[in-house]
Amino acid sequence: MTPKKTDFKAVIFDLDGTLINSLQDIADSMNRVLAAKGYKTHDYDSYRYFIGRGLRNLVSRVLPDEAKTEETLISLYTSLLVDYDKNCLQKTQMYQGISELLDFLVSKNLKLAILSNKADIFTKKIARELMSKWPFEVILGSGNDIPRKPDPTGALMVSKTLQVSPFEILYVGDTSVDMQTAIAAGMFPVGVTWGFRTRQELMESGAQAIIDHPNEFGGLL
Repeated sequence: MTPKKTDFKAVIFDLDGTLINSLQDIADSMNRVLAAKGYKTHDYDSYRYFIGRGLRNLVSRVLPDEAKTEETLISLYTSLLVDYDKNCLQKTQMYQGISELLDFLVSKNLKLAILSNKADIFTKKIARELMSKWPFEVILGSGNDIPRKPDPTGALMVSKTLQVSPFEILYVGDTSVDMQTAIAAGMFPVGVTWGFRTRQELMESGAQAIIDHPNEFGGLL
């Protein structure tokens, strides 16, 4: 049963491509690692489709098939973690309108949370640096034995911590992974088009609402 607009009590956000534009920092770090190892680098637009399932999966996606040995994947992933830790806030910033959106949600007394496939240490580091102004009750990235999205385990953990039923939660993200996560967790999937993927992908993945700018969010409440 789809809840009435007034029934929503919390919002869970994806991080990359939803709250923040981190594409260039991720791409720059990955390209530096690839170049240092003698592999082909990729342009920013390609990374829009590489990103979304965590940094370890990113390494696999950017490598040619013949190079995807376990040893190579581990080596590049380790190097990527080191580089990205140093450079994850060089170009990354919140999307235009997100600050105002978060202010609006706080004024409506909605609980806020972040659930990302980015490693937990980076998720918390970036959120702490860019979004400490807002009262996010849960900030959770991958790791700690929590399966990556679209597995709903993390989303349901957030629901339990917030003490809000899944059907009372708006789950907001920019990719098919986010929409699949929301549906699997019994939450209301909201797609945003300012991120890394297309409106078509969001529609085909089950988004029940799609917004083109953060200032449209009020229409869901």
